[in-house]
Amino acid sequence: MPDGVHRLLTPDTVRAVVLAPGVAYRYLWAPAGPWAVHLVEARLGARCDLAFSVLRPERPGERETVSAMAKQAGLDVLAAVNADFFTPEGAALGVEVVQGRVLSAAARPTFAWRAGGAPWMGIARPNGDGVRLGWSVGVEGDGRTEAVGGFPDLLDGARRVGDLEVAARPAFAAARHPRTAVGWDDDGQVLWIVVVDGRRPPYSVGMSLPELADLFEALGTEEALNLDGGGSSALVVAGAPVNRPSDRTGERAVANALALVRDASACAAG
Repeated sequence: MPDGVHRLLTPDTVRAVVLAPGVAYRYLWAPAGPWAVHLVEARLGARCDLAFSVLRPERPGERETVSAMAKQAGLDVLAAVNADFFTPEGAALGVEVVQGRVLSAAARPTFAWRAGGAPWMGIARPNGDGVRLGWSVGVEGDGRTEAVGGFPDLLDGARRVGDLEVAARPAFAAARHPRTAVGWDDDGQVLWIVVVDGRRPPYSVGMSLPELADLFEALGTEEALNLDGGGSSALVVAGAPVNRPSDRTGERAVANALALVRDASACAAG
């Protein structure tokens, strides 16, 4: 765990579980917030047996919990979180690319990955029936890319992106809410998945987007993207939910999820 995280949060409870070689789940509780912070660390490096997969509900057009999507994925899911914001009808607001097939494209902040490369975060650009990420995925698909949207970008090249929507959307950005986000440490080749529980005092109140950016800076990331949060925030580790969703009914059904999976076939694909 980077020393900066301890200096920032000063947690009095820390627990860690190794999920696979190079992959660990950590839980921290810090009374200063109070904050309950869940971290999944994936040391990708030159590894090819770790991959990312975008999970969708079994029935198109419906929503499902992250737990349900992870269970029925038929993959060795090490960890999964809720991903993009969605409409009342259950459609993802941003980019959605599954197994190389472009399901939706939008000029929105995006997390993307393909076998043999590092994760990419940035503003996607629709290109006809395809989409331009750090690379192009045409209408015919490429069979490799996985991508989901989020909002807003938190860090780009280790710098904060504007004021993180604080002026334009203070109730969303400046207030403390449950949060889900991903970050990439290019120097250490580490991908961080972060969930902060919220709306549950005195257990955890959540973070503002500037506070969430503080956390990613403490983790040493250069790139970070906020995903859907609030009642949607959910983290499943080794098949079991580990955070405390803010909805009284528990996990909320969402439009899609981002999963870290163990997949030896990615080595061949890369």
